Amino acid sequence: MWRPWGEFDWEGDLPLKYPQRDLIIYEMHVRGFTRHDSSRINYPGTYLGVVEKLDHLKELGINCIELMPCQDFNELEYFSYNSVLGDYKMNFWGYSTTSFFSPMLRYSSAGIDNCGRDAIKEFKILVREAHKRGIEVLMDVVFNHTAEGNENGPTLSFRGVDNSVYYMLAPKGEFYNYSGCGNTFNCNHPVVRQFISDCLRYWVQEMHVDGFRFDLASILTRSSSLWDAVNVYGNPIEGDFLTTGSPLSSPPLIDMISNDPILRGVKLIAEAWDTGGLYQVGAFPHWGIWSEWNGQYRDIVRQFIKGTDGISGAFAECLCGSANLYQVGGRKPWNSINFVCAHDGFTLSDLVAYNNKQNVANGEGNNDGENHNNSWNCGQGVPMICMGDEYGHTKGGNNNTYCHDNYLNYFQWDKKDESSSDFFRFCCLMTKFRRECESLGLNDFPTADRLQWHGQTPGVPDWSVTSRFVAFSMMDSAKGEIFIAFNTSHLPVTITLPERLGYRWEPLVDTSKPTPFDFLSDDLLTSSERDLAIKQYAHFLDSNLYPMLSYSSIILVLHPDNSA
Repeated sequence: MWRPWGEFDWEGDLPLKYPQRDLIIYEMHVRGFTRHDSSRINYPGTYLGVVEKLDHLKELGINCIELMPCQDFNELEYFSYNSVLGDYKMNFWGYSTTSFFSPMLRYSSAGIDNCGRDAIKEFKILVREAHKRGIEVLMDVVFNHTAEGNENGPTLSFRGVDNSVYYMLAPKGEFYNYSGCGNTFNCNHPVVRQFISDCLRYWVQEMHVDGFRFDLASILTRSSSLWDAVNVYGNPIEGDFLTTGSPLSSPPLIDMISNDPILRGVKLIAEAWDTGGLYQVGAFPHWGIWSEWNGQYRDIVRQFIKGTDGISGAFAECLCGSANLYQVGGRKPWNSINFVCAHDGFTLSDLVAYNNKQNVANGEGNNDGENHNNSWNCGQGVPMICMGDEYGHTKGGNNNTYCHDNYLNYFQWDKKDESSSDFFRFCCLMTKFRRECESLGLNDFPTADRLQWHGQTPGVPDWSVTSRFVAFSMMDSAKGEIFIAFNTSHLPVTITLPERLGYRWEPLVDTSKPTPFDFLSDDLLTSSERDLAIKQYAHFLDSNLYPMLSYSSIILVLHPDNSA
């Protein structure tokens, strides 16, 4: 490829190619990550600003960042005065792409200098420096719609080239709107799918990104308008007479990406639903390589933690990698991207602080955003952490901050650095523990040879409708054996631990305890402090018991009983 502005020095950069089962993903907004004044860096709100703060992610134990949209987008799409906050509404999240082959210029410290080429350089620097620290870079890409809106929207690019090729159109020219954003990209038209695959290859080959998360990916599986199987496949097949937007079992675009020699080797993650009602979690066409944002994991975990009836069994399935969703189709636990919170919805802190959304600041009368949050004021798979949750970021109960280029969306480094931010310490230790445990990142679903379920009595799990307790023990080649339990009842319980002759259970994590005793880490506690904490449990452990307070979880590790 000819580059008139010169070669970029990648300094020998090569893709990290981590096994997906080993990933700990961090969903990040480039501008929001460092724009707050408390970041105290040279280039706040930019790609270079992220580089200045990569060591924070390394400390947290992150080995993969998922960048919210970084392809150039229309940030003025919602521009208007917001009388509630006294500022202006912006398209902050970026799900409105205008230029698919260009990084967002505003995220570059150089802006439009050198005709935007310096923005390309800065994005490459971010990827290169992340790789140096052992961190992969994924991009959140939006191919389900564009910034051109509905039939009355602006003409920016595709509309001026050929409406009927690039968009799903009704017979009278109206736009199908499976995206909820005015239009639907005609993804399975031969011209459009070639455009998408060319774009993805560009970001992999030229920009060295490690993979993609596809926004509203179910749209990528819908039949195109003017569907013609002969034109698409070369011969007539099932679905010749499909109406526009019908789901396809073997969508040409997904087929093309999945079998592309470049793209099949990177991470491919689908948000397996759209706003037109097509929900494909566990059923997204995958060719054995696609993973999914596991929306069922999110909903079930939230419901179990808040005490919903009849959820304990489903919660246990989530802990095992959602085999009910992925095993039958030939996929693995690591095809499930497990998250409790993401950019759209409550933060982790707000999830347990608000019964209802508080979106008045958006200027839409609190009518926008999701009403069904499974919030409450009060394992297996690939974990994903949302930016800011590691220190308890709050958006004041706003679960739809798409339009706020302000403190609601900015990572607040002063809060993270406060001594009261003990949760950050806890998160760092938990990611470290997960990396150390072979059994928490298996390549296949656990079986009874390795895992045993328990209730308040060993080997007697409680799957009843009213159960608020789930526990299991897991054989681990690194730790020997671990015991994990969750008590989401409002009542404390004293549990009996599995008997292991010649061994003794020792506490490691107890979320009911104040820091630093919530995680008894050897490297962050003096030996005398740790010994004292364990002695407080001794009279229970001597009898193979453990007391669990309400709304808490524990991790115990098996050690040889030297006193036996």
